[in-house]
Amino acid sequence: MLRLNEASLWARVTSDDVTRASRASGELLAQVQKGEVCYRGSLGWLHVDEWASVEQLVRIAELASRLRAETDTFVLIGVGGSNNAARAVLRALGQPDPTHQVVWAGNTLSPRALNEMLASLEGHEAAIDCVAKNFETLEPGSSFRLLRQWMSAHMDASQIARHIVCCGTPKSQLEKLCTDEGYAFTTFPPNVGGRFTAFTPVHLLALAYAGIDIHALVQGARDEERRLRQASARPEDNAALRYAQIRHLAWEEGMRVELLSSFEPCLSGVSLWWQQLFGESEGKGDRGLLPASAQYSEDLHSLGQYVQEGTPLLMETFLDVLEARESDRLVLGGTDVADGFDYLDGMDFWDINKASFHATRAAHARRLPCPTIELERLDEHTLGELLYFFMFSCYLSARLLEVNPFNQPGVEAYKQLMFRTLRGA
Repeated sequence: MLRLNEASLWARVTSDDVTRASRASGELLAQVQKGEVCYRGSLGWLHVDEWASVEQLVRIAELASRLRAETDTFVLIGVGGSNNAARAVLRALGQPDPTHQVVWAGNTLSPRALNEMLASLEGHEAAIDCVAKNFETLEPGSSFRLLRQWMSAHMDASQIARHIVCCGTPKSQLEKLCTDEGYAFTTFPPNVGGRFTAFTPVHLLALAYAGIDIHALVQGARDEERRLRQASARPEDNAALRYAQIRHLAWEEGMRVELLSSFEPCLSGVSLWWQQLFGESEGKGDRGLLPASAQYSEDLHSLGQYVQEGTPLLMETFLDVLEARESDRLVLGGTDVADGFDYLDGMDFWDINKASFHATRAAHARRLPCPTIELERLDEHTLGELLYFFMFSCYLSARLLEVNPFNQPGVEAYKQLMFRTLRGA
């Protein structure tokens, strides 16, 4: 079970402060647990089974199985919320089946990057999945056209339709295109914004294709939902509310950045997903903590000095995995060379890495609030817990800031300027 460890909070944000603030927010917690009417068009994620019921997972798995039988590569075309969750899970767990790879497209307009992506497909049988809620975003739209051109040059016309899937909203231009061309179509939930789609067909099809146990992933989310939406529990016992309150108290104390840090590089994808989740949800009206991330130990040797002694505008949240997998073990042997590191003889790198983590957190906690989100182990179930925990916390955190958690007016502003430029208006 996921746990929030508050042992390293700073004096200006204490656990007692968090408890008092959480008790005072009981009504808000109850509203969020139920789902507020004013946001009903954006809360399809709140109950996991709305878009990830057992029946829906079976259908997704069946489509993934057909595509796996006919291809060896799956290209997910999507940007931001349309690919970040799937990338986070696969980065954390690795792609379990080396015979079936997932490739990413639709997240850049760089010709160099696009050429590299196309080159990676040579010699492979590819399926593509264009994920676009409204089919209006430039990056996935242009990549979808590019990949259809690639398919036309590399396979028979009879194969193309069977190897293309699109995920969009019903009655959209994308659905019409699928109907006209004979492509498979899955539903992008109309009542879920992109950054909240982790447990929907938007990401689950790619994960199932890669060999991820999507049933375990979703079950982790279900279990976390059950814990966080218990109406009978005391508000101060709700871990998501406590995390949201730590962030809010840090904001009120003048901190303006939250650093999400980990000593596991494989969690870098989770950090990128988290940055979009909180950045788009809270960054409005001149409010919100800037979500940033650090991957230690490397970033200790670039950002560490600033975190330790720079402008005091940071809080730092750590992600920590408690149990090692077999692949996490590596014992360092001895040597006849006098290198000065004899004290490491026979030590496991897991333990060395943990020592570095504990020392770093202790040092940073002398001047920063440093809560830790602890995962029992790194697997599908715990990742499901973590992603749901962050989404529920984000809803609460945005409401404490008194901003709309589910819109993104700034994003729409730059899109309109970009379209006017490209269309010569």
